[in-house]
Amino acid sequence: MAGRPGDEKSCTVCGRTMTWRRKWARNWDDVKYCSDACRKRGTSGVDTALEQAILDLLGARAHGATICPSEAARRVAPDDWRPLMERARSAARRLVVSGTLEMTQSGHAVDPSTARGPVRLRLLTNR
Repeated sequence: MAGRPGDEKSCTVCGRTMTWRRKWARNWDDVKYCSDACRKRGTSGVDTALEQAILDLLGARAHGATICPSEAARRVAPDDWRPLMERARSAARRLVVSGTLEMTQSGHAVDPSTARGPVRLRLLTNR
């Protein structure tokens, strides 16, 4: 089934929301990536490790506690974590899309596709 104007889905690499476009009308069901950069990069073992680090860190915290995506990046690459920051945020966005986490700013849930600046991650309570 082809998509329609207003349909949305998430990029499998970065987790950002993609909105239906006319050029995708014939293959909307097959569209997985928001850009050529995401298509070329794909996901790797580092991305999986970041997702697992986020879940492990949150699992070790009290119910309702939050973490910063940088904590996951530091766990995966303690000596050189800064280059992993965008990938950690992407891992967090993918977990938000899967319904595992919520991304917050100032204690309020935010849309991970549009959030700018410092964010915190929290496990959803209905998990």
